[in-house]
Amino acid sequence: MSGYFDKGKKTKREQFLAEMERVVPWSRLLALIEPHYPKGSAAGGRPPLPLERMFRIYCLQQWYSLSDPGAEEALYDSLTMRRFAGVCTDDDIIPDETSILNFRRLLEKHELTQRLFAEINAHLSERGLFVGKGTIVDATIVNAPSSTKNEKKERDPEMHQTRKGNQWYFGMKVHTGTDAESGLVHTVVGTSANVADINVLGELLHGDEDSLNGDSAYHSKDLKAHAEASGIAFNVNQRGTSARPLTKAQRARNRRLSRVRAVVEHPFLVVKRLWGHAKVRYRGIAKNVAQMHTLFALANLYRVRYRLLS
Repeated sequence: MSGYFDKGKKTKREQFLAEMERVVPWSRLLALIEPHYPKGSAAGGRPPLPLERMFRIYCLQQWYSLSDPGAEEALYDSLTMRRFAGVCTDDDIIPDETSILNFRRLLEKHELTQRLFAEINAHLSERGLFVGKGTIVDATIVNAPSSTKNEKKERDPEMHQTRKGNQWYFGMKVHTGTDAESGLVHTVVGTSANVADINVLGELLHGDEDSLNGDSAYHSKDLKAHAEASGIAFNVNQRGTSARPLTKAQRARNRRLSRVRAVVEHPFLVVKRLWGHAKVRYRGIAKNVAQMHTLFALANLYRVRYRLLS
């Protein structure tokens, strides 16, 4: 009799994880983490769980927006996730939520997510996927809970509010520098939401740009003069005021530049919409920035997965 395990159809989850299985450079990334991972106690006690299993579960957390207890439950619920994590026999242990939490804290403590981000980008660069020198800069707001109904009876002190149009937001900003040709993110910086985009611009450049693209939040006469003096094409949208609105030619230029700049939104789409990270997971900027480095590194792999697979 044919049963579930003989099904002929692959689910979307199975297809996605099969693709990511092949495009993530596991050995390179595990080599970065391994020196910091516990080796076990000489006095005995429970040995640490396999490093690769813990890292694969950490990746599952990013792709499916899972908390630490949510990741443990998902492994019990999903055969596909267990297989991806390497839990294939009765002897393979599913880590509890505390073990998953401790692994995440190890990555944060040693700033390993920034190194994982750099290693993945080096992997993609070696394959010729970072193809240009131009940088597109942009920022997105990631909301944080504004409620004070918590243990400390206060909002996260590191998060702040800002206004965008007529709407107020409370949370943090994720600023990115993106390769203008490939649309891959090469730099990630996190701040509170009230930090002006232009104040972070210098941190988003890799230093070898031949062009700079951005929306009107990055426009200033001094910046334009400095860029042009350095031989950098200043392709930043101009900003009008009620007293001095943009001319027809300036609006046409902005529309033309916006078509080029639109590629910067694609990584945000993957992270915030496809993978569900439209709200911060943790308190404080540092923990969330650590996660954002992982998310955008994996998003880079996801966006060029078909080219890697071919």
